[in-house]
Amino acid sequence: MIKKHCLFCDEIVSIEAHGDYDRFIGCSCSPGRYYNLLRDSYKPIHLLPHQKKREMLHVISAYIRELTDCDEKVTLSADDLESIVNSPDIPVTVEDKGNRLLQYLYRHSDAPGEPIVIQPLSRNHNLTYSPNLQELVYIIDKLSNERLLIREGITFKLTDEGWSVAAASTGGKKLKPCIVLISDDEDLRTEWMEQLLPKVEQCGYLPRVVTHSKTQSYEDYSLEFIADNKLIIADLTGQSPGVYFTAGYALGLNIPVIWTVNRSEADKLVVQLQDIRPMVWDTVEELAVILQQRLSR
Repeated sequence: MIKKHCLFCDEIVSIEAHGDYDRFIGCSCSPGRYYNLLRDSYKPIHLLPHQKKREMLHVISAYIRELTDCDEKVTLSADDLESIVNSPDIPVTVEDKGNRLLQYLYRHSDAPGEPIVIQPLSRNHNLTYSPNLQELVYIIDKLSNERLLIREGITFKLTDEGWSVAAASTGGKKLKPCIVLISDDEDLRTEWMEQLLPKVEQCGYLPRVVTHSKTQSYEDYSLEFIADNKLIIADLTGQSPGVYFTAGYALGLNIPVIWTVNRSEADKLVVQLQDIRPMVWDTVEELAVILQQRLSR
């Protein structure tokens, strides 16, 4: 496998070519995951002035880390960097940066006091959007003094108060990861994104849409990506083989699957309705109500 220097975390990592993009796999920006960078953007970013790199690149690394840790795909180009760095969502104060660390521990634990290992610290200062290890250590000490977390070497635990602060800063509840499988019809995707995903999120899930073509039997993403989810919603409208394949794989992992299909195509399915019992819908408004009722049980 080809190795390349990650411009954002300064590690040499494995890459894979995917069309016009290079996929950087498993660096400190995305441990155990990956991000995509437009191949033609690599050189312009590399040639940025040194001062510009010092101001921007650690922020981009932290941005990638946070999103991929929340199971979101990240695809970047050189044109995206300024808008990311200047986004109001990027933490600037020490307090806000500390909240990002509390949120990370909250995402990776099920209760206060559960130990989370962060090793080595030198490769994890992007958890707090910090430019260096020194600031991360300062933030950790500050949170410890405020009795929001406990540090024992490389092991960290949220206190009861830290858990409450983290919960409040993330909206008060932990959303369970969920994948929505649909065909690559643009109108269908728009309907799901605008009208259905917010309803799924209201039921306690963090949904991500994965589209499938009508010709490929599967799409190019890791099976671990599927295994990390608590629910699969598979819409068979469009008759995409990839939807069947991925949903079937999820069933093999004992992940619950909700099948749906538009009434106009219910009689065209390649499997019998009684085998999978999809929820048949006429309008997205109707489907939104049906899904909410099902997920609220």
